[in-house]
Amino acid sequence: MLSDEDWWKHAVFYQVYPRSFKDSNNDGNGDLSGVIEKLSHLKDAGVNGVWLSPIMKSPQVDAGYDISDYYAIDDLYGNMDDLKKLIEKAHEMGLKIILDFVPNHTSNEHQWFKESENKSDEYKDYYVWKDAKDDGSPPNNWISVFRGSAWKWSDKRKQFYLHHFAEQQPDLNYRNPKVREDMKKVLLYYLDLGADGFRVDAFPFVFEDEQFRDEPRTFKSSAGENDYGYLNHIYTNNLPETYDLLSEWRHLLDEYSKNHEGGARILMTEACADLEQVIRYYGNEDGSKLGAHFSFNFLFISDIHKNISTAHDIVRIIYSWQNALPSIFTSNWVLGNHDNRRIPTRLGVENIDSFNMLVQLLPGIAVTYNGEEFGQEDGEVTYEQGNDPSSRNRSIFESTSRDFERTPIHWDDTTNGGFNDGAKPWLPVSSKYKEVNLASQLDESKLSHYQIYKKLTQKRKEDPARIGSTDAWAISDDVVVLKRSIESKHIVLVFKLGWHGKMEEESVYIPSIKAKEATVALTSVNSAYKIGSIINPQQFKLQPHESLILDISS
Repeated sequence: MLSDEDWWKHAVFYQVYPRSFKDSNNDGNGDLSGVIEKLSHLKDAGVNGVWLSPIMKSPQVDAGYDISDYYAIDDLYGNMDDLKKLIEKAHEMGLKIILDFVPNHTSNEHQWFKESENKSDEYKDYYVWKDAKDDGSPPNNWISVFRGSAWKWSDKRKQFYLHHFAEQQPDLNYRNPKVREDMKKVLLYYLDLGADGFRVDAFPFVFEDEQFRDEPRTFKSSAGENDYGYLNHIYTNNLPETYDLLSEWRHLLDEYSKNHEGGARILMTEACADLEQVIRYYGNEDGSKLGAHFSFNFLFISDIHKNISTAHDIVRIIYSWQNALPSIFTSNWVLGNHDNRRIPTRLGVENIDSFNMLVQLLPGIAVTYNGEEFGQEDGEVTYEQGNDPSSRNRSIFESTSRDFERTPIHWDDTTNGGFNDGAKPWLPVSSKYKEVNLASQLDESKLSHYQIYKKLTQKRKEDPARIGSTDAWAISDDVVVLKRSIESKHIVLVFKLGWHGKMEEESVYIPSIKAKEATVALTSVNSAYKIGSIINPQQFKLQPHESLILDISS
């Protein structure tokens, strides 16, 4: 068993997108009371930690990532008493609560920004302000993630302020010690409330080049000059000071954990960066300077594409991550989140079991986005119904909007999929809720995506999956084998993608295994193999999209 300090090292973290999770008061928006109502589902699913996307007070320009008060809960979700009740109930059930922390920027409605724009002495330098060039243009060529200049003119202050995201999201100035101190106070406030850690949003952006130099063209991108990908962001991402700040926060949480019961309080960082930079967010290789407990591994999201990637690409990702991560740190594996198309939509409805099996049986931490446990697909959202500020341009809506993966959860086949009692949801419920919903998969006597997921969260507790060695092979362009081993016991996953038109049955085998018998421990929903049956691991057949988990002794 893992100690309280190590509880997170083999945990299943489940991302709740609160506005789309469960609407308890039928106002069209999910809320904290709805999360409380569904905690029993998360416990049943085998989850250990529940990560809540932003719930702090916000004008909701960017789905809560524009915070106007760090010390208040947005009315959409309830109030601070609801959060306290959620944390208390979760802890009673053995669940940890992780809060989304947005440190790079605030809302332009935050009192700090209003004071800063008015040049009040205390807050004058809380944000990144710069004079215009002589011709009145922005200070440099920096581009917002949401397209266009990253600078917005303030008529009140007669200067530009920096916004890496929407213009309503001004960047804080972390070169100001008062800002750093205020953000530490926010962390401590929620730790005292009982939070078990934080997912740190957009952390690579917190520091910028002090000289505010123009960023160079990428020359590798077809992006237009207003697109974020047009520039190489060497002066606005992953600066050395960023890693130093994270180390300060890690020390803060470690000291808090030492002095309070309840186990380790953890930091998980979002860093959409190259592999080397992502690994750096963990800290120094020798452990002398620690950063995040883990930094999200998005390689299965960024590098795997249906009918483009092959089994070899999947195996390459496994080994590239494992080889890059120093052994003192803990791996993590992510398939989806609120910013990317859902697994069934992106990788194929037929492959949901295979990829859930893969992530749950790889070493370390597994991260699940709400709905993945029962195979929910993207919803249908029109441009007029959309809310995503990054896609308020009709020509790019279909390709860039994040609304599709944010539609409400399908709890059952009643009105609005059981999300609420009939009020118009903030985003439309997918028409697929009649066929794909949790309630239809609760019968434990029938194999379903959800029953498979539950069995996986239990299977990963067995020693080979928990502490065993890891080997992976692509035995063809379409078949992946993952083997977790400890001494003579092996848990083996084998699955066939069915991509690139490879729809024929395929003869497969398990490399490095000499045993002649294997027990089928679990199958995908579309498999003809029976759980508990015995097969020869030296040669057996797989159909397209079929996956098996085998127990083998050798």
